[in-house]
Amino acid sequence: MFLEPLTPTEAGALPGELLTELTALYASNHAFHALSGDFPDPEDIRPEQVATALADELADPNTEVLLGRSAGRLVGIAITLGAHPDPDDGDPWIGLLMIDAAQQQRGFGRQLASLVEDRFREAGRTAVRLAVLDNNPDGLAFWTTLGYDVVDHRRDRQLGRPCAVLRKQLRTPRHAGRVAVLDPAGSVFLLRYDDAESGSYWALPGGGLEGDETPREGALREVREETGWTDLEPGPLLCTREADFTSSGTSIHQHEHIYVAHGLHREPTGPHLAAAHAEEGIRAWRWWTREELRGTTETVWPSELALLLDELEERAE
Repeated sequence: MFLEPLTPTEAGALPGELLTELTALYASNHAFHALSGDFPDPEDIRPEQVATALADELADPNTEVLLGRSAGRLVGIAITLGAHPDPDDGDPWIGLLMIDAAQQQRGFGRQLASLVEDRFREAGRTAVRLAVLDNNPDGLAFWTTLGYDVVDHRRDRQLGRPCAVLRKQLRTPRHAGRVAVLDPAGSVFLLRYDDAESGSYWALPGGGLEGDETPREGALREVREETGWTDLEPGPLLCTREADFTSSGTSIHQHEHIYVAHGLHREPTGPHLAAAHAEEGIRAWRWWTREELRGTTETVWPSELALLLDELEERAE
């Protein structure tokens, strides 16, 4: 799917073919319009009504109308508001997100929401809000599944309809690579990080990718920097995982590739190791047995590491 902004000029005189597409999209969602009351007769939505509604939206210079297309076909529309009329509300808003009823249950809603969020991130926005009508439980379920939290209940400014206000913090996407280094006995090497924002935790050596690195290349570079071991080669992929955290005040959504490598049971080494550990907040290291991982009360990332290693062992048999 890609987004196609609708310009104010186009909204004032929509080409016939585009207006036909938009009218069909709006008309396919008559059940939603019956809830919202935005059209006099939700069973008979007219082209001129759609054109007027979009022109009214774009009369506000802070509003964007974004058309979602897939394989050349209009499958959805999103209307966003860069600045809310309430000066105390600094977040942008999603005013409408609608998918052609015939194209629903195919993931287009999630794709469109993700693309809209990406536009806000690129503009430097750190959160987004929206309102869901109290009589629309399906809409509420959709947005909460996407990570939006209810932060308020109030009536909308236009028609006074009761709504739930939802907000989502927009995290900066980051890709990372890590290595589960196993010694001949099957113990795994972990580093202990102390972080003012995330606290103290044990994790596999690794970190964020640099430049155009692949996950495997980044994992290898990171393990060399953090251990000094230059004879390791990341082997099979253990797993991928998603992690949300805050770094230097920035909310991060990290996608990690974790690889497996086999090596000697040894200590980290190298002349630059102390400086690297100080920079990364690494305070300790140790080799962990599977039993120690299962029994520890300390924080280990990923928390399911023992299970992942058990499954790796079963696949190798």
